[in-house]
Amino acid sequence: MPAPPLQFIRRGQPVALRNVPPDRTLLDLLREDLGCTGTKEGCGEGDCGACTVVLGAARGGRLHYSAVNSCIRLAHSIAGQALWTVQDLAQDPLIWPDGNPAARLHPVQEAMVQCHGSQCGFCTPGFVMSLFALYQNHLCQGRPVTREMARQELSGNLCRCTGYRPILDAAEQMARLPAQALDEPALLRRLEHIAHPEPAPAGGECFYLAPTTVPDLLAARAAFAGAQIVAGATDVGLWITRQHRQYAQLIDVTRAAPLQQIVQHPEHIAIGAAVTLTDAFAALTAQWPQLHCFATRFAALPVRNSGTLGGNVANGSPIGDSMPLLIALRAQVVLASTRGERRLALQDFYTGYRQTVLAPDELLLRILVPRAAPAGIGTRQLRAYKVSKRFDDDISTVCLVLNLDIADGAVQRACIGAGGVAATPARARQTEAALIGQPWNPATISRAAAALQAEFRPISDMRASSAYRSAVLAGLLQRFWLDSQERPHLAGQPPLPLNLEDLRPHHLETVA
Repeated sequence: MPAPPLQFIRRGQPVALRNVPPDRTLLDLLREDLGCTGTKEGCGEGDCGACTVVLGAARGGRLHYSAVNSCIRLAHSIAGQALWTVQDLAQDPLIWPDGNPAARLHPVQEAMVQCHGSQCGFCTPGFVMSLFALYQNHLCQGRPVTREMARQELSGNLCRCTGYRPILDAAEQMARLPAQALDEPALLRRLEHIAHPEPAPAGGECFYLAPTTVPDLLAARAAFAGAQIVAGATDVGLWITRQHRQYAQLIDVTRAAPLQQIVQHPEHIAIGAAVTLTDAFAALTAQWPQLHCFATRFAALPVRNSGTLGGNVANGSPIGDSMPLLIALRAQVVLASTRGERRLALQDFYTGYRQTVLAPDELLLRILVPRAAPAGIGTRQLRAYKVSKRFDDDISTVCLVLNLDIADGAVQRACIGAGGVAATPARARQTEAALIGQPWNPATISRAAAALQAEFRPISDMRASSAYRSAVLAGLLQRFWLDSQERPHLAGQPPLPLNLEDLRPHHLETVA
C-alpha cells in the first residue's frame, strides 16, 4: 500500500506531497524539492538559526506559532500544521486579504529595513522568522514585546556582521508600525480539513509511522523494534545532517495525544514524553520560578520548540541539561510496552553511556515530577547551575542542580543531580550523605565540596579538562552556599547580584 501524502498548509492553501522519504529534512524539502531558497542552510545543526521557519498548530481553539530549525526538523513532522518561510510573509492571502503589491512588506520585515537590521543578509531570513513568531504570539494577542523578551526569543539566531543592537531595535519598532494580523479563524478552519497521515501497513519497506493513540504506538514499537524512534528530532536530525545516517523506518511519538499532555496531580506533575521542552520548562518554572534562567539557557528557543522532554531524557546523553534537574527534583519515569507499564527513579534509568533500561519494545511515556511540598519550618534551597563556554545556546561543560531542605540550622534532606561529570547523568549520593544531618555552615560546605570532587572522575574532552570540571564542581557548591545567604548591601539598595544573568545590563549588546 502506498504511503499517504505529507499534507500541510502554506500560503493559506493545502499542500500534498507524495513519496517524501521518511528521513527527509524540512530544509531539504524546502530548498531542493520546492525551490524555496530564501530559507538558508547554515550550520546544519540547529545552532545558527539561518534556516528558521515558523509552524502554526491549533492549540485550545487558537493558533500557536513556533519558530523551529528546519535543518534538523523532519519533513513528515509538520503534517497537519501550517508553515511559513521568509518568502511567504508578503504572499500569504491570510495576512494580505486584499492582495500585496511587491513593494509592501510585513511589519517584521519593514522594521528590519527601518532599523538597518541586515548587512550581508544571510542570517536575516532566520531573524525575520523568529520575529514573525514573536509578532504573532505576542503583539497580535495584545501583549507588548520587551527588549529582554526579544533577546530571549532570538537566542537561537546568530549574526556575525550586523550586530544585535539594530535587530533588537527592529523587535521594538515592529510594534509601532501598522498592524497586519493573520486571519486565524480562516486558517484554523483549513487546518481541520488537513489529514494527519495514518499509519500505513508496513513490512520491511520504508515508512514514517505516527500513531495517534498509545496502544497503536506501543503496537508499532513491538512490531518494528528496529525502527528509529523520533520526537522533535533535535538529535536524530543531527545524525542525519552531520553523520549522514539514513533511516528507512521511523516511528514518531508526538501524535499520540496523551504523550503531549501535562497533567497536574495533587502529588506530582505528569509530563508526557512528547511535550516540547518549551512547554515542559514552563510547567516546571511555574512551580519553581527560580529555574527560569536555567530553562532559557537550555539550547535556544527554536530547539526547545522542537525538542521534547522525553526525548532529552531517553537519549541518555551525559550532558543533557534536563536530567540533572529532574534527578534533583526526585523525578520518576514511566515506561510502557504492550506488556504493561513500569515506573522507576530517573537516576536508575541509565546503565551506561547513552544506554538505558528500555527494552527493545518499550517506550518512555511520562515523567513524574513531585510537587514542591508546602513550606514548613525551615527553608528549601533549589538552585540549578550551568557552566558553558557561551552563555546562550551552548552545551554544558558541567551542570549541577541542588535541592536541599534546611531546618533548625541543619540540612534535613538533600538531592543533587550532576551532568557532564560521568558517563551518565548522575545523582551525587555521597555528597548528599556528607550534607544530611550536618549544620548549615561553611565547614559543612567545604567537606561536601571535597566529597563532590571525590565522587566523580570526569573525562577531559574538547570542552574542558577533568581537573577543570572537578574544580567547577567544588566552586558551584561554594556558590550555592553564597546564593543561600543574605548578601551585604548599602542601606536602601538591593543586594549585590552573584549570578551572571543578574549582572548583564539590558543595554549591553554586541554592535558591529
